[in-house]
Formats: sequence, structure tokens, C-alpha cells
Amino acid sequence: MPDSVGGSGIFFKGFDKLVHLGFFFVLTVLLFFGKIRHQHNYTFSSLTIFKIMVITAFVGGGIELIQLEFFPYRSAEWWDFGCDMIGVLMGVFSYVLLHKSDYNEKKN
Repeated sequence: MPDSVGGSGIFFKGFDKLVHLGFFFVLTVLLFFGKIRHQHNYTFSSLTIFKIMVITAFVGGGIELIQLEFFPYRSAEWWDFGCDMIGVLMGVFSYVLLHKSDYNEKKN
């Protein structure tokens, strides 16, 4: 049995970075979805985008700090945090793209 996920053959080198990116993309999309459901409309707010980016940055940074301080078998990496934020930016881009499109507008 391999010692690490990267050496198993099922996964490839950098797979964990892709997982970070994917999880934070999904987290961001779900946060936007929750905000839209909570306010019952699709109004666009730059403040909402800023709040979600700050929340996800704290979550990503917190995860890395927890790994650094409390789990000796795990390591904290700037690349992981960077991939987290790329996932967040992808989620923000998706929100802005869909919000600015005619996708959510009612046709007469």
C-alpha cells in the first residue's frame, strides 16, 4: 500500500489541489445560493460578493492553520490556500456571469 494519496495510481500528482479548488467552488456557489434563497430575489450586490470572499478566505486560512497546529501528519501549504481562493473566484465569476445574463430574467 502506498504511503500517500499521490503515489496510489488512482490519483495524480496535485490531486489534492484540485480537490481544494472544487470544494471551495462548491462552497462559494452554495453560499450564493443560500443568500439568494434568503433574500428571495436575485438583486446583485458587491457587498455580498465581498462578504462571501472574506468568509471563504477565513475558512481556507483556518483549515490551513488547523492543519499546521493540530495535525502533525498534515502540512499547511500556501498552494492549498491559493487553490481555495481560485475556487472562490471561479464561484464568484459564475455568479456574476449568470446574474448578468438573461438567464434569470422573466420574458414578457
